Parts: sequence; structure tokens; C-alpha cells
Amino acid sequence: MKKSVIYILAAAASLCLPSCKKFLNVQPIDKLTGNNFYQSREDVVANIYDMSRAFFGKINETHFIGATGEYRSGEVLSEPQSDNGPSRAYVEVLGRNDLIRLLAGNQPWNYYNFDRITDWTGYYQVIQSANILISKLETGVPGVSETEKKQFEGEAAFIRNLAYFFMVRLYGDVPYFTDAFHSTALPRENMVSVLNKCIADLKKYKDGLPWTYSDPALKGVRASRGSAIALIMNMNMWNAGFDKPNANKYYQETADYGQELIKSNAYRLLPIAEWATVIKGRSDESLFEFYRSINYGDQNTNVAPIGDMFLHYPYKRPEYTHRISFAYFRAEYMQKLYPGTSDKRATTWFNSDIYADNGKFMMLKFAQNAFATGEEDANPDNTFMIFRYAGEILLCAEALAELGQDDQAIALVNKVRDRAEASRYAGGGGQDLKDFIFLERSRELMGEGHHYFDLVRTRRIMSSQWSYNVLTLDKFNRGAWTWPINSNALVYNPFMSLNMYWVNGGN
Repeated sequence: MKKSVIYILAAAASLCLPSCKKFLNVQPIDKLTGNNFYQSREDVVANIYDMSRAFFGKINETHFIGATGEYRSGEVLSEPQSDNGPSRAYVEVLGRNDLIRLLAGNQPWNYYNFDRITDWTGYYQVIQSANILISKLETGVPGVSETEKKQFEGEAAFIRNLAYFFMVRLYGDVPYFTDAFHSTALPRENMVSVLNKCIADLKKYKDGLPWTYSDPALKGVRASRGSAIALIMNMNMWNAGFDKPNANKYYQETADYGQELIKSNAYRLLPIAEWATVIKGRSDESLFEFYRSINYGDQNTNVAPIGDMFLHYPYKRPEYTHRISFAYFRAEYMQKLYPGTSDKRATTWFNSDIYADNGKFMMLKFAQNAFATGEEDANPDNTFMIFRYAGEILLCAEALAELGQDDQAIALVNKVRDRAEASRYAGGGGQDLKDFIFLERSRELMGEGHHYFDLVRTRRIMSSQWSYNVLTLDKFNRGAWTWPINSNALVYNPFMSLNMYWVNGGN
């Protein structure tokens, strides 16, 4: 009990830090606990879980996945007849990329706390904790073997680089550091440079991580070598979209790591009939997730899960406030994804009226393990999936297609379609194949927070063929795809700047 109290106080202290007079002057955990926190293997493991909880806190404080990764290209519309209909209209404000209005005061959706997406402090607290842990492990922690040291360093490196990756996709350029006790004011660094440093950092530590865990409770929950490879692949593909002269280098590295991931045989695609196992979490398909379970008393903010917007009775209760879904994907868009060809995802992940074009639409992808009984207003306790094996297979296929290795790319696409019991891709290579892979990722990863970022990195966001909210080249180059940065980033940092597209009114 005494140790548990120490862990709780350490975690609280690391997350509830006072404002500081130097840039990111975060008090190190060892100072907060009398320099006695890292005295055992158990202390290290407790800190790894604390970092994961702190990271999930950024997702749990708002409707993060939908707001950042799904709605900003306009495919989703709100149902005005739903309960508290005006507050659900935020999806259409996001769909017009009107973040100024989204974040303005006195809006009916203010309880969603979208302004918290603009504050990067929580990510830097996670990064600081990871930096300190790696520093302590390098010095030596009693009871930690050399093998465990490498694993724990890999886990810490994964979480800090995941934080940088999330920030780059949200804000573009960000300050970068890895020293344990950083307090010096820094300017924002070019995002391609940041991700290249992150990639090099992960390569240094990834081989110390196990491919998977023998304890099924740890699968997907603790970072593995597959987690690190997935992150490296995603960072390479992001850079390929913004560092065009070196795009082939990024594509090749993504393809190589994707094939290493596949050849490891550490992960597998579960049959579509077993989808409930995947979304419940800790499956052989999970590469990294924030596991949630009502059985462990996990508390999700009601507005955080994406399923909250696309489920109604009997998957959401009480019935009188959930007779229809709060929002729906446009019928035109759903017809583009599912044009009538055989595909079990259409019947497994959606209700019978997949083209409803109103609040009768339901995305059952996140309702496979509903726990609701009685009349409580609660969401199913699905895991929050960050990287999944199917997504990385398709990312590898995309990289191979960009390199002109069409046959290999098609073989990988068909692995995912075979699992979906969908008709195999039988078309040609070139642009047709690249477009099909993009749509396949949109189908497979719908609701998992990747779609908008795929549009941005591939620049399809600038084409009406792919987006209802088209950005001009000028707006794209000025950062219209980013989020505003909270002005608290300017405090005591003369080198800091905000995202000028939003400072100038979002036009």
C-alpha cells in the first residue's frame, strides 16, 4: 500500500506541475519524490504505465480522434433531429475547416473542450518523463537486467516519439529535445527534421523491444518492436509527402520495415467474424493501443469515443435520447467506399442502411462489445487503437506502389481484402492502384483517426475528387491543415511562434 501511494503521488506530481518561468521547465520525477522513485524494476514499470495514462489523457479530454483525424474533410454531417442537435453541428464546422468558429466561446458544443487540442503541454510532459526515464536507465536502476533495460528504454523512446508524431500532425513544426532536464527556450524546428530525428532515435532502441508479449494482457498495451516499426513507417510516409526530393528514400524504408513486420509472423489479421476481439483490445492484430475496459474501472470521457457520434439505441442508452445517431457519413461517400461489391466490412461494421444519409446510420465497428445494461448513458468500452496490423500492411502496399512494385503492392492489398471477405483487387498498377490503396485505407481504418492525415500527407486534400473541403495550394502551404497552437506556448519563450494561418483568422 505504501508503494502504491508513492506511485500515485509521483504520477500526480508529474502531471500537475505549476506554471514555470522557463520553456518547458518540467520538474523531474526524481526531484518530486526525494530522489527515490527509480529504485527498482517495479518503479520503472509503474512509470511506463503512468506515461501511457498521461498520453491517453490528451485523447480522453475531448472528441480527439474524430475531430483531428476524421471530420475535417467534410464526409460527416450532423443529424439536427438528434438529442441536443445544435451541439453536434461541430462536425460540419470541422468539415469546413472553420477552427476559429469551432474554438470560439459560447458555442453549444463548448463542453467538448476542443480548445484543449491546441495545448501541447501534456505531450511535452510525457516527453520529459520519457527522457528522464531513459537517463535513469542509462545510469542504472537496481533490479533491472540488461535485457530489461533495453526493453524499457525502447518503450520510453516509443512513447516520446509517438508524442512528437502526434504533435507534428497537429501543429507542423515543433520544438524538439531529448535531454532529461530540459529548460532552455527553443524555437519550433522543421517537422521533417523532427521526424527524421525521431526515426533515428527509434532505430537506436527498437531491437531491444520484444516482437510481442507472452502475457496476453500486455499485447498491444505495452510497446513492442511492431509498435516501433509501425511508428517509423508512419513517420516516413508523412515525410514522403513533405520532403518530395527524398520521397523514394522514405518509401523504400517504409516498404522494408513493412516487410520486416510481416515476415516476423508476430501478428496476424483476425477473421472478420472475430472483429469484436480486435476492437475489444489486446489481440494479435494490435500493434499499439490505449486499452480500456469497464472491468478495470477505466473511465472514458463520454464524448471521447468516436462511436459516441455514430451509435443509437440499443447500442446507446437511454432510448429517449438515442433514437437516432448524432451524425452520419454522407451516402455519396459511403457509396464510394462500398460501391456494391462483396465486402463483409459493410455488413459487420455498419447497420443494414449503410447509405442512410441521416441519423438512422450506425457505425457498428465500435459497438461489437457493448456493455450497456439498464438505462445508463455510456459508450461501449472499446480499446483506442493507434496502430493496427492491417493499417501497416496497407501502408507498406502504398509505399511499394509508389516505388512501382505493383505486384507486391497488390498482394498485400489482397491480404487485407481477403480478411474482409471482399472481392480481390484485379485492376492494373500505377495511379489506379495508388488510388485503390488510399480508398482501402479509408475503408479499413474508418473511425480510427487516420483518414484526414492520409489526405494531407498525400495532398489529396487539395482535390475535390477526394475531399469535400478542398484546400488550395496556397492555404495548404500556409498551414491550413494544422491546428492553432495555444498562446500559452509564447510565455517566457522569445523564440516561439504560433501557426500564422490561424493567427491571421484562418483564411
